[in-house]
Amino acid sequence: MSGAPWFHHLMFALCVALATFTQSLTGFAFGLVLLGLVAVFHLAPLPVAANVVTVMVLANAALLVRRMPPLPRAIVAPTFGSSLVGVALGAFLLAWLSDNAIGVLRVVLGIAILACSVLLVVQTKPRAQLSGPGEFGFYGVLSGVMGGVFASAGPPMVFHLYRQPLDRLVVRDTLVLIFAVNAVLRLLIVLQQGRFGADSVALSLEALPVVLLLTWLARRYPPGWSPSAVRRVVFVLLACAGASLVAPAVTSAFAAQHARSQPSS
Repeated sequence: MSGAPWFHHLMFALCVALATFTQSLTGFAFGLVLLGLVAVFHLAPLPVAANVVTVMVLANAALLVRRMPPLPRAIVAPTFGSSLVGVALGAFLLAWLSDNAIGVLRVVLGIAILACSVLLVVQTKPRAQLSGPGEFGFYGVLSGVMGGVFASAGPPMVFHLYRQPLDRLVVRDTLVLIFAVNAVLRLLIVLQQGRFGADSVALSLEALPVVLLLTWLARRYPPGWSPSAVRRVVFVLLACAGASLVAPAVTSAFAAQHARSQPSS
């Protein structure tokens, strides 16, 4: 994208701004929104956009993380350990898909975004008791794989943690720390693979001031939206982005099936 017209860079900055605003409302949707918009408008390859998300996650964590959240000791190891295993699996899966099935990668991203949009509007009641280590490990792996592939580890662990009988600040700090730890491992892996090139560096430098400025503004002047309004707005945004990625593949599949069913002349 380094040689792209100026309006491509402007579009990228606007996508970063919208993703940052969404992150300020939901606490986790930055990566999904940015990747979805970048893919829909073809602003950058998905692996490059995922690298940008990784750097932005670390920048946000540097601003927010001050100490280890007071999690019960029984769930710390399975949560963080399993998520790191998932990140490694996801990063190597991304490398294979990027080389062999980039179209599949776009469809998988679209399905993931659609699934996460549904999770936003699903009403769940907090549990009376904390889930066991095995369940935290399961959701940790799911989040890690999403973090490795798309640098967006949020939805599975967000869904799981917000059902636990934990203070909301503990949940928030835990999520930020998990995302940061995952981002460090993912960054090390892509650097070792040689998949963090000049485009990733350039776009990260473009995105950083936008993210930092809007994050500061959102914290200083938080929008007075109700939680239900936030969920509806983000649901529509994610659903549109996900559908835009999945629809072309579905249409092509139906067209190919129809062509095969026609008798040859």
